Amino acid sequence: MPERVMLTGGTGFLGSAIARALVAAGHGVRALARPGTPRAVLAGVPVEFAPGDLTDAASLAAAAQGCDALIHCAADYRIWVPDPARMWAVNVAGTEAVMRAALAAGCRRVVHVSSVATLRPRPDGRPATEADAARPEEAIGPYKRSKTEAERLVERLVAEAGLPAVIVNPSTPIGPRDRRPTPTGRVILEAARGKMPAYVDTGLNLVHVEDVAAGCVAALGRGAVGERHILGGEDVPLGALLGHIAGLFGRRAPVRLPRAPLWPLALASEATARLTGREPMLTRDGLRMAGHHMYFASDKAGRVLGFRARPWQAGVADALAWFQAEGMLPGRAAA
Repeated sequence: MPERVMLTGGTGFLGSAIARALVAAGHGVRALARPGTPRAVLAGVPVEFAPGDLTDAASLAAAAQGCDALIHCAADYRIWVPDPARMWAVNVAGTEAVMRAALAAGCRRVVHVSSVATLRPRPDGRPATEADAARPEEAIGPYKRSKTEAERLVERLVAEAGLPAVIVNPSTPIGPRDRRPTPTGRVILEAARGKMPAYVDTGLNLVHVEDVAAGCVAALGRGAVGERHILGGEDVPLGALLGHIAGLFGRRAPVRLPRAPLWPLALASEATARLTGREPMLTRDGLRMAGHHMYFASDKAGRVLGFRARPWQAGVADALAWFQAEGMLPGRAAA
């Protein structure tokens, strides 16, 4: 049944895909947007914009009024931040404000877009499941810790305040309209530019952003309240991802490096970032994360939400095509 859905993060990478999926499903969309935020990724998409900010509870309450449901996708997604307190204010305090606005507005369903960052990778390398919930103190870095705290907060509001929230945990979305880009989008872009000649041995779970968006919309009607649902694709070694991109552009595959000699470089990269304000490619938290293969299983989402994911290479192809169309990546990939 068509509904009016409030959406946070709609002008972002995953959020814009969710907006499109909601419209395609017949829902009305009210997208929260800060004044001055670029909206090009939603050009031509019939959405209503509501001015607001996650740090402004009054604007959230106003935006939620009259909405039947809410999807909370907005987050500060960076591996390195000069001010972790700002990230906490957005990802944790902002999440609480959004959830309380949904309660006050009487939304019948809330979808909290969390992350697999809230889960512990398994030490034996097997894919983690929804049962592998992490404690905030186990999370590596400000982003993972803040997302874990936010997810635990949502769980408490479900139990204590009757919040009708379903939690979805995307793995690593890739695909078109990654305008910033995200940390993984940046890896794809720099690899395509030939600027990633080496890598450390790790692995990640890649999923097309549009498949994640479809899973978020499905959670409005089919998700289990108070439970997690991993929205992932395929487990891919980083070397395989970079080698695939190198092959598309006719370049030699990058070489594998040990982690130990890279710690001083990570320190130097972070110091430079503090001076320039530009996000570093190499960080200490990134090296710590690289010590794990971040593999995940989406069986539950398949059973409960009917979730399906296309091959990871399709997400890479769509990301590269969009970067090229936007002038962010010169040249063309090999057929």
